[in-house]
Amino acid sequence: MFETIAELARYRELLLNLVIRDLKIRYKNSALGFLWSLINPLVQVATLTIVFKYVMGVKIPNYSAYLLCAFLPWTFFQTSILDASSSIAQYGALVKKMYFPREIIPISSVISNLVHFLMAMVIFFIYLCLLGTPIKVTWLLLPILIIIQVMLTTGISLFAACLNVYYEDIKYVTAVLLNLLFYLNPVVYLVEQALNKGPMAIQPIAHAYFYLSPMSYLLVAYRKILLPAFNAAGIRDIPISYGYLGIAALTSFCILVAGYAFYNKRKWYFAERF
Repeated sequence: MFETIAELARYRELLLNLVIRDLKIRYKNSALGFLWSLINPLVQVATLTIVFKYVMGVKIPNYSAYLLCAFLPWTFFQTSILDASSSIAQYGALVKKMYFPREIIPISSVISNLVHFLMAMVIFFIYLCLLGTPIKVTWLLLPILIIIQVMLTTGISLFAACLNVYYEDIKYVTAVLLNLLFYLNPVVYLVEQALNKGPMAIQPIAHAYFYLSPMSYLLVAYRKILLPAFNAAGIRDIPISYGYLGIAALTSFCILVAGYAFYNKRKWYFAERF
């Protein structure tokens, strides 16, 4: 794997060019450009806030902040995997004509979406300042969360990109699974709502899933380190567990290594598929 990192470093200009190309093409001939990557999640967050807070009566102050805090990382996770799943086919002609580390293609999809995520987080911090949210020392942990999520997202993206070369249905299956995971993960709700108010019979299963699933606990961690403890009647705030965060980091690293090994074993046969 260290040899791969060294080879990627030698081809860093190609990686940079693919990222820049993706960023340019995505909003080509668009008047608002990058703002579209913010408008979509903001509109969805506003809609969900109205539904859950004003229609369903969720009594959590600044609920939109808690929703946006998880929605932005989830959007990065989802769009990176979806883009990566079809990325090899997109660059099929390039794969057939020249030598370069094939990992660059799905990795460039992850990095371009990471750029959007980081810029969206800047807007999110401005929003927090407008709400009067106090600065927390735990904000310093944000780069660690992002690194863990990048490892997890890259590992899954390598699996999806490779499998889609051989089975084109994978990109559609991936989209369906990600839509399902959107509701299974604490994006539109807090993990405390599921654990404190859910049926007693399924609470052990829910606890295991929310705390041992790396993406699920990353969403929990984003809220815990960026936002103050909420005060809602009937819902007990659960503090962050750095032990579970460590498990998420280890699991994400293992998924990255497994994804690379799976991809690396098959990458030189991609040209035969086009």
